[in-house]
This record gives sequence, structure tokens and C-alpha cells, in this order.
Amino acid sequence: MKDQDAISRLKQGDLNGLGTLVRRYQARAVQAAYAIVFDRALAEDVVQTAFVKVAERIEQFDNERPFAPWFLRIVVNDALKLATKQKRDLSLEEQLDQPTGRLAQWLADPGLQPDQVMEQKETQQIILKAIRSLPPGQRAAIVMRYYLDLSMLETSAETGRPLSTIKWWLRDGRRRLRDLMDAPRVDGSGS
Repeated sequence: MKDQDAISRLKQGDLNGLGTLVRRYQARAVQAAYAIVFDRALAEDVVQTAFVKVAERIEQFDNERPFAPWFLRIVVNDALKLATKQKRDLSLEEQLDQPTGRLAQWLADPGLQPDQVMEQKETQQIILKAIRSLPPGQRAAIVMRYYLDLSMLETSAETGRPLSTIKWWLRDGRRRLRDLMDAPRVDGSGS
């Protein structure tokens, strides 16, 4: 069933339409929320709440637009609100849990040799640690721009922040990522 068919069914009160959307977008939405809150249970709660909002507000959805960006913006905004509300420092775990592993797959190349795979996993852990070190708003901007592929103007509109703030968050986030990526090479543990 296509998104538009599922949305039409949902607008008619048929929850099977919502079930189709959940199956199609749940994993990606949890990944996006996790990239902001870095807590799997909280990310899943954010996504569940977002699907409830979709069911309640489906009449507001413009059928001329694609569903995924609309829905994922709800997820990112809710995750950002939660992360900002909590403002807690999360430690980097020794092992990547499943959503983080999926998040790290953005960087994966399936044709790598074993030593390259190990190096790539180390790089992914460095990137995830860098993302975790960013403030929640900056994390949301990075996720919206580079994961959801929104423009800076769209990210500005979705976060309610001026375009100049979004540009600064993205530039500073890239700088932090670059600094942390270069750090292992400086102390001799990289190539």
C-alpha cells in the first residue's frame, strides 16, 4: 500500500492505514530520534508519541506533499524538546547498541576488508561520541541537515531558530567532528 493510500484510509478512520505507516517509517524514525536523545527507550517513546500525533492530526496533512519529511520533522522536533528538557550528559557505552549501530551504518562500506572494518568501527565510535558531545539543538540541526536531508532554511523553520544560528550550529558541529576525527591521528593511534 502506498503512503497516500494509507493516509486516505487513516483519514477515513481506518487504523490499518496507520499500521502501514508504522511498518514503513518506524525504524528510520527511531534512528533519527536516537541521534538526538541517545537513549533507545526514549527514542522509541518519541516515535510512538509521534505516530499518535499523526493519527490525531492526519486531517492537517497536505496530500500534495510527501509523508516522510512531515512525519520525521515531528519526530525530530519532539526529540529535540525532550533532549533540551533533560539536558543530561550521556556516557559513551563500550558496545554500540542496535539503533546506534544502524545510525553508524550511514558510514558503512560493505566491500571493506577486516582491518578496514575495524578502523571504520573506531571511526564510527569517534563520530558518535562527537555527536553526543554536541548540545541538543546542535544535534537536532546536524540530524535534520545530514540525516533527513533538509536545507538550512527548512531546518531553521523546523527548529524555530534563525538561519544564522543553524549555520553556526552546523559549522561548529562539523568543526567538532573534524577535530575529534583528527585527534587519533595526532596521538599516534590513527594512520
